[in-house]
Formats: sequence, C-alpha cells, structure tokens
Amino acid sequence: MIRRRELAGAAVVVLVLPAARATPALDAALAAALASFCAGAPLREGRVTLDIAPLVENGNTVPVTVAVPDAGPAQVRRLALFTQRNPQPEVAVFTLGPLAGRAAVATRMRLATSQPVVAVAELADGTCWQQRVQVVVTLAACVEGA
Repeated sequence: MIRRRELAGAAVVVLVLPAARATPALDAALAAALASFCAGAPLREGRVTLDIAPLVENGNTVPVTVAVPDAGPAQVRRLALFTQRNPQPEVAVFTLGPLAGRAAVATRMRLATSQPVVAVAELADGTCWQQRVQVVVTLAACVEGA
C-alpha cells in the first residue's frame, strides 16, 4: 500500500508538475481579452501574485486569490482573472477604490478543463502586470455544448 502511494506521488511529480510549469502560447480570444483589459499598455511579468492550486480535482469550484503585495489599494485600479479554455476568457474584474483595505481579492471560479489561468493587475500609473499558472483539472466544469 505504501509503495503504491509512493509510485502515485512520483507519477504526479514526473508527469503533472512539468506540464503545470510550462507556459503555453495564448490563443487569440485570450490575447484579445488581455489587450482590451490593458488598453494598449504592455503586459509585464511580476508584481501580481496568483494563488491557485496547480492540480485541482474538480473544476466546479476552484479557490483563487489575486494580490499585489507590494502596493497599497490606492496604487491598484483593477485586478482581473482570465482563462484560455473557458467559454468566456474574462472570468472576473475587480475594481478597487482608495478605501479598500488591501490590494487583494479572494474568490472561487469554474474551470472548463486544464488550462492556464492569468491574473492581471492594472496599477494607477497605467502599467499592467501578470502572473500565469497552468492548472490541471481532473473533472471539468462549465463546458458548452454536448
């Protein structure tokens, strides 16, 4: 029994984690949604943190947190979540005001299948920052059509 668990754990490390770390190319719909959100500003890596599990059992409700830890709420205009394979690439947009306690949001989202999830932060100076995480989903949710 212990040997089986060790073999299953090794399989996850060998097969799933490299796929989760790979940064896949963006499809056209996701690229257009990101460009629309950033309004022409270049999308840079860093500053925003996306906390989501790289391997989820069920795509119906996936906990996710987006934050800009080194910025105050007055420095962050909006936080957003995007996905590549959901029916709509723009999952959620959160507008923060100066009275927000911190530049962070926590929510749950649905994932249609294994795909990259992108968190974007638009700062008050007009710059946009992103972090991508490849999420592997074992049971899909929100799939259109039959």
